[in-house]
Amino acid sequence: MAKKILLGTLTILLLLGLGIQLVPYGRDHTNPPVTGEPNWDSPRTRELFYRACADCHSNETVWPWYSNIAPLSWLIQRDVEVGRSEFNISTWNQGGEDEGGEAAETVLEGSMPPAIYSLFRPAARLSPQEKEQLAQGLAATFGGQGGGEGYEGDDD
Repeated sequence: MAKKILLGTLTILLLLGLGIQLVPYGRDHTNPPVTGEPNWDSPRTRELFYRACADCHSNETVWPWYSNIAPLSWLIQRDVEVGRSEFNISTWNQGGEDEGGEAAETVLEGSMPPAIYSLFRPAARLSPQEKEQLAQGLAATFGGQGGGEGYEGDDD
């Protein structure tokens, strides 16, 4: 009896897993044209940004193979859409620059890059030293708290 229930449950889960693949959301893997880019304070800041942030905050997203499989495709698509709408370096000089000053703070807080993103993209994991370098570079590039030199993350 328990074997039948287990087999029935697995069959239903498999059918649901296959069924959700038919949902069209999550497969719009377009990268609009890049129309601008900030004047980075250093090549190192740009390198760290592209490694840890650009997939969601630019029009140069690298879409991994698993971004075609629901429900991961839904999560990835949503993260890219939200990331681009909040702060997109590929449309620099077209508005949104005021969001740039918050970038250093979110890196130091640990809210960016999100833990789940770092789980799937190991290259996006930043060491504490790299987080500090990125935060200083973002503050220098975009302005904001600390203004760059000697950036500590707070103005207290």
